[in-house]
Amino acid sequence: MQIIDENGPTGGRYLARLESAEAEMTFSRASPHLVIIDHTGVPDSLRGKGVGQALASHAVEAARIGGWKIIPLCPFFKAQAQRNPDWRDVVT
Repeated sequence: MQIIDENGPTGGRYLARLESAEAEMTFSRASPHLVIIDHTGVPDSLRGKGVGQALASHAVEAARIGGWKIIPLCPFFKAQAQRNPDWRDVVT
């Protein structure tokens, strides 16, 4: 699965492509060191294939590399963060 980072000055998204379908996780920048993950969208054709989890893991790795923290407003991402205590270094 390929995940692409699309970044703009106030936010962006992580885009996953698999089986001719796309899933996304969107975020906005609250400050240079804080992002808000606000939405995860996975089409029905990709559900149950780990695409959402891959997007969430990608977001955590991007935060670690970029040196920022994540505020999880998206219910899916928030649930994943609760299941992954090793993400506490970047998820607030």
